[in-house]
Amino acid sequence: MSFFRSRWVDVPEGVREAAAPGLPAGFRAAGVAAGIKPSGARDVGLLVADAEATTSAARFTRSGVLAAPVVVTRERARTGALRAIAVNAGNANAATGAPGLEVAARMQAAAADAVGTTPDRVAVASTGVIGVPLDAEVVIAGLGRAAAELRRDGDGDLQAAIMTTDAFEKRATLEVQLAGGAVRLCAQAKGAGMIQPSFATLLCFVQTDAALEAETADLLLGVCVKRSFERISVDGQLSTNDTAILMASGAGGVAVSPESEDELRLGQALDALLRQLALDVVRDGEGARRTGRVVVRGGHAPDVEAAARAVANSPLVKAALYGGDPNWGRIAQAVGAALPGTAPLAVDVAIEGVQVCAAGATVDADLAALGPAVAGDEVEYVVGLPGAGHETEVFFSDLGHEYVTINAEYTT
Repeated sequence: MSFFRSRWVDVPEGVREAAAPGLPAGFRAAGVAAGIKPSGARDVGLLVADAEATTSAARFTRSGVLAAPVVVTRERARTGALRAIAVNAGNANAATGAPGLEVAARMQAAAADAVGTTPDRVAVASTGVIGVPLDAEVVIAGLGRAAAELRRDGDGDLQAAIMTTDAFEKRATLEVQLAGGAVRLCAQAKGAGMIQPSFATLLCFVQTDAALEAETADLLLGVCVKRSFERISVDGQLSTNDTAILMASGAGGVAVSPESEDELRLGQALDALLRQLALDVVRDGEGARRTGRVVVRGGHAPDVEAAARAVANSPLVKAALYGGDPNWGRIAQAVGAALPGTAPLAVDVAIEGVQVCAAGATVDADLAALGPAVAGDEVEYVVGLPGAGHETEVFFSDLGHEYVTINAEYTT
């Protein structure tokens, strides 16, 4: 199956899936089973860029409850010059106090020692259960084993080592044609629940063998997460551990200058990559059956954003999406709850291109005929508010029985 599978992702010219898998030049990765996950699956990963000149960019959660690896990486790592990422799954190392910070710092030091760099060039990431102490010795032993298994085609093992409730892999290897030659662009991501970003969400690691200045990497990552991970919701819950990192080794021999045509082309490729990964997270929304997209247009930016979030996070809208029910009244209700007032709101609603509400009132529409449209894998809703000039979108999952089952039994 093609990586680019959503109608809501435009694939730029000159971008194609690589014929052969594997990381970009200058990168190696590994993932091992260290014993954190009760299942015995891979749970400790290591990603390394061999070149000293590697540049990077990073984004982190804005949660008020920051996990220890986020704190340690932000405070102790030079996030514009990262050469390695040490990661574990099965334990978030969040809400673990000073001992958790010590564990994250020891992970950082152990990874640096294992790959021959300094701790300030190592990022640390964790995902899993919150509020449970993480055994440093188990993780450090796992990192040592991972360091011995590093290889260029180790991205699959790294992917496995970061997954928790994910039902499928979220990774890709792309080739991007630039003026100076072809470069490789890869990513590995995880996420299926506790998804509503304040910048991005989940864990996402991106690599390219293009040569980028740190400022260029930061610009591209910042712009692209705004159109991808910032635009998704599974359950309206912001994680304590969200981390997205872009690393550029330069080992491919193609330099991307600031404000150049190649910077634009690479940015477009990164945008498409992250949008599809973001949609994969929504599609994997812990028991989800369908993916929704709500587009809201109107005259006031705060109202447009509030309405879009309200629709995307409404349990009633999400349940209707799960059941393939074109019940547009739930959309109108969600918008009204987000934008209370003393006069009726002249809201327009369309489902899959069929207008069902105009200026706040029902219109003559054949809802039965909408049945097949809302029974597909992707369903689009468009909401119009009074005025013009602003537009936003949010991608969201439905809400079904399996979500409750997964989260009711998460630690048991």
